[in-house]
Amino acid sequence: MGCSGCETGRGNTNGVPTGCGNKGQCAAQGCNKFSVFDWLSNMSVPSSEEPYYGVEVRFKNDRKSYFWNVDKLPLAIGDAVAVESSPGHDIGTVSLTGELVKLQMSKRNFPESEMKKLYRKAKQTDIEKWNEAISLEKATLQKARKLAIDLGLEMKIGDVEYQGDRSKATFFYTANGRVDFRQLIKQYAEHFRIRVEMRQIGARQEASKLGGVGSCGRELCCSTWLTDFRTVNTSAARYQQLSLNPQKLAGQCGKLKCCLNYELDSYLDAVKEFPQVNTNLFTKKGEAYQVKTDIFKRILYYVYREDPSVFHAVPVSRVKEIIAMNRAGNHPEDLLLIPVADKTTKKPEPDYANVVGEDDLTRFDRKRGGGNDNRNRNRGGGGGNNNGNRRPQGQGQPQGPNPNRPRPSNNGPRPNNNGPRPNNNNGQRPNNNQPPKQV
Repeated sequence: MGCSGCETGRGNTNGVPTGCGNKGQCAAQGCNKFSVFDWLSNMSVPSSEEPYYGVEVRFKNDRKSYFWNVDKLPLAIGDAVAVESSPGHDIGTVSLTGELVKLQMSKRNFPESEMKKLYRKAKQTDIEKWNEAISLEKATLQKARKLAIDLGLEMKIGDVEYQGDRSKATFFYTANGRVDFRQLIKQYAEHFRIRVEMRQIGARQEASKLGGVGSCGRELCCSTWLTDFRTVNTSAARYQQLSLNPQKLAGQCGKLKCCLNYELDSYLDAVKEFPQVNTNLFTKKGEAYQVKTDIFKRILYYVYREDPSVFHAVPVSRVKEIIAMNRAGNHPEDLLLIPVADKTTKKPEPDYANVVGEDDLTRFDRKRGGGNDNRNRNRGGGGGNNNGNRRPQGQGQPQGPNPNRPRPSNNGPRPNNNGPRPNNNNGQRPNNNQPPKQV
């Protein structure tokens, strides 16, 4: 993760990103944050003008520079070229050619007087030596960190970049103050047998080299597309009504998040129409001061000094009207023309009876027995078997005890229940709806 880890095809000439699992078919052109869309590529230069021979070359995907194509070589984006360096030469990848190079140079304030020469297209031997230098960077970084720790230096080695001809290595480090690394350079030169250059970078540049995932769930902006690191102040959080919590406002670099500046201009444009925060309002109920601002809803929250626990949501138009009345020496009855009902009070919930028990979370944990067992256990009230075992029944007989029948004796003969049933009502069905007889 991070541009220095993906490499975006650094070291090969087929244009396929070495660290991309999509085989070079990703929409971001190989996770390259320095990609520039050449919208003049399909347009030819007028015959009366000479084309611009400045070339933009990218190195390890986190820095790029501009060179003169003195030999007027036909170059295309993605070509590996050998360029002038100090000392020797370096190998890079062409990222832009043509007239757009002028615009990029003016954007970065890069003068033409500092442009070096572009020697040639990289040969096969140049590319092989370049690949060997790239393969040494990871092991060199680990050893460089160990040597710095052994010397007890208060610095952190963040990245190592070898020059294309393996004549120089640049060590990028971060430190809070000045560091005396003269002894460290001697050990680096003795161990790696190469010319050493130490370059200090900031915390934001270190995060862009290392990469990572932010609190938003996306890869860090500084490691994907952001190249211009602007100053971020706490006033940006205040304008956006954010709580000044360092744990939430700080990024992985330890500084304030760069995304605080993304929407700051929109907030500043909206706040221009709002009255100042320290402007108090005077009504017949008393003096009110502002405690909160809702920029999107265009509502200001005020409280009275006598009752600071009750918030009053007042629109911006009403606040301006009250300010104009106070300047004229008048005091309105209240902050609002029509008092708004308090939405914080909870409405009484309707009472209901839990009939079926559907709101019981443990209703699925209760064991359910067979239907016949439950009916036998509950039928008749007093004749059930407490052990839960079913009583053997004869064929054709109703299951479960019957209090109207005598319990058969195990020793004597069983009673005959096939006889006629006694009729106490002389063959007539009793009428339960008739009133009782008066005695």
